[in-house]
Amino acid sequence: MRRLRLQQVWLLVSPGNPLKRADGMASFSDRLASARAIADGRRVIATDIEARLGTRYTVDTVRALRRRFPCARFVWLMGADNLEQLPRWRGWRDIVGMVPFAVHPRPSYNQRALAGRAARRLRQARVSERRAARLVSLPAPAWVFLPGAQHQASATALRRAGGGIERGI
Repeated sequence: MRRLRLQQVWLLVSPGNPLKRADGMASFSDRLASARAIADGRRVIATDIEARLGTRYTVDTVRALRRRFPCARFVWLMGADNLEQLPRWRGWRDIVGMVPFAVHPRPSYNQRALAGRAARRLRQARVSERRAARLVSLPAPAWVFLPGAQHQASATALRRAGGGIERGI
């Protein structure tokens, strides 16, 4: 939040990911409860808005959020694993054309993501890390990679271990 100078972060708990199998995934209610356990309800908000909007794909969610909150300036936060697979997402070019985004490092994904198809296609829209605080005011497409501390455990491993608050997120 500080690096990007965001007023809030919304943890959008998705009812389901079309690219992932549901096997082994925590239930929606468990994932929402886990997100709420780490949210403060003021600056970090855990929400089921995607389920309430009835959207299945990120492109539809972003469109719906922009219609519902026309004065809000959104920045989409994602991990390097999602940047790597972004070209597999429905309407990915539309997504990056609607909202600037920040990419957080993920062990074993960073190099592949930064050398991948989406990063190559969007190389002219990449903002240097020292300009990250301006991302919220930049028109899309604009994105930044934010290097930082990384946790080696995968979300799947945390869920299998019953990783407390992080289980299911």
